[in-house]
Amino acid sequence: MKPVLREQILTILAAIPPGRVTTYGRIAAMTEGATPRLVARALRELPEGHGLPWFRVITASRRLADHPGATEQRERLAAEGVVLDARGRAPAERLWP
Repeated sequence: MKPVLREQILTILAAIPPGRVTTYGRIAAMTEGATPRLVARALRELPEGHGLPWFRVITASRRLADHPGATEQRERLAAEGVVLDARGRAPAERLWP
């Protein structure tokens, strides 16, 4: 991945406000050429203890991606007031931007 794309992705990630979520695709659309898969890759490659709100990024269907941190992601979102519905979807009104 080009360093400029990684920087753009991480800058956007840092800007997601508490209590809001966005999608891999929305982040990709705000960059100069990233794809949703590249966004997911950048999040997977975050170093330990980074402090960025990775847990605020969800799939286009407003669900959590299937990954080892999904339980932690659900808990952290709930702590910010983002409660998933019975189908596992985040409320549409919580989408950012």
